[in-house]
Amino acid sequence: MSELVDELIRNAKMPDNFLFQNLIVYQRSLAFSIKVCKLASDFPIKYSRIRDQLIGASTSIPLNIAEGSGRKSVKERTNFYNISRSSIFECVPLFEICKNLGLISSDDSTVLNQEAVELSKMISKFIASLSIS
Repeated sequence: MSELVDELIRNAKMPDNFLFQNLIVYQRSLAFSIKVCKLASDFPIKYSRIRDQLIGASTSIPLNIAEGSGRKSVKERTNFYNISRSSIFECVPLFEICKNLGLISSDDSTVLNQEAVELSKMISKFIASLSIS
C-alpha cells in the first residue's frame, strides 16, 4: 500500500506556483515593494528608522496578500487584505517625508504615490469581490 501512495505522490502534477502569484494585484504590489526597497536602501544611515519603516510598510503589502490568500474563511482573507491596504496608506506619508528631506525626488514621490493609489483601488475592489462570491 505504501508503494502505491509513493507512486501516486511521484506522479501527481504539482502547480508551478501558488494561486496568489497569478493575481495582478499581488504582482503589482511586489513590483512596488521592490522599487521602494531599492530606493530606500540608498538612504543615509542617519535616516535608518525612516528606511526601515518604509521597507517594512512596502513589503507588508504583498506579504499580506499572500498570507490572506492562504486563509480559508472570507473574513480571515479580508482581514489580511485590509492590512495590506493599510500598509499602502502607511507608505504615503513616508513618501512625503522622504521627499521633503531630499531622500527621494519629487518625481519619484509622485510616481510612488500614484502607484499607491492604484494599488489601494485594486485591493479595495479585490476585497469587494470576496463579499460578492
